Amino acid sequence: MATESTVGSVSGIWLFPVKSMQGQRIEQADFTAGGLVGDRSYALIDKESGKVASAKSVRLYPDLFNCRAAFVEQPQSGAELPPVEITLPDGSTVRSDAGDVDQVLSASLGRDVTLANAAPDDFTIDMYHPDIEGADPRGRTGTVAEQKLGSAFFAEAGMESPVDAGAFFDLFPLTLLTTSTLNQLTQLQPGSDFDERRFRMNVIIDTDEAGFVENDWLDRGLMLGDSMQIHVTMPDTRCVMTTLAQDDLPKDNDIMRALVQHNRLQVADAGRFPCAGVYAVVQTPGSLRVGDSVTLIN
Repeated sequence: MATESTVGSVSGIWLFPVKSMQGQRIEQADFTAGGLVGDRSYALIDKESGKVASAKSVRLYPDLFNCRAAFVEQPQSGAELPPVEITLPDGSTVRSDAGDVDQVLSASLGRDVTLANAAPDDFTIDMYHPDIEGADPRGRTGTVAEQKLGSAFFAEAGMESPVDAGAFFDLFPLTLLTTSTLNQLTQLQPGSDFDERRFRMNVIIDTDEAGFVENDWLDRGLMLGDSMQIHVTMPDTRCVMTTLAQDDLPKDNDIMRALVQHNRLQVADAGRFPCAGVYAVVQTPGSLRVGDSVTLIN
């Protein structure tokens, strides 16, 4: 017989309209089987390589993470997505529906790019592996390697994909992080700022229990609010993105070192990865608001 226990409440919802750009913190959102409505709806495609542009490729796109994207209106389930306004590093703006959006973005980033609303079939990025021992189970440090993502990752692995073809998600459509994990990391390494913005999660859950509590939620269900139900699938493996500077947060490689030291987890048969938070899939769609309760279903 299933049992339920309240584990916390929603303290933050984050929407990232354009992959690898800063996003927007919102108070309410609709979720479908495809995840948070509007999340990672767009990405930039590098015209020369055909790869998806990513801030994980720190040498090619040093200014991509200094861009911010926000919908001009709140996206709604079942409705056409509104345009996205992108604020560039120099403070100027361009909208996704502008006729010259590709030219403006290319000039700002110094690469010939196009703003796309569907990932290519061979969804590939270049990812920089920082020079941090233990951050990559294959031992790559200080190097750039190609990485397939989304449905292309699962196709290469011969597995059924939890994300639709054309989606710009890395692996799963939903991510969650608890305040317990952030507090635990802060206690273990008080010299670093473990601000929730570093981790780019969809849902932040305020929890009272100590430690990396979401590690115990793997392969279990959560009820968010009154009706939305999700299934937690795997730990969220972390990369160089957590270390990058944004707004008032400085670049800090010790963020990754703390995860390597304190929360390196075995992920299937791929090895041990530094992790923070979890991936999930939406089983019962619904709406969610900041303040809604979160219940663990055993």
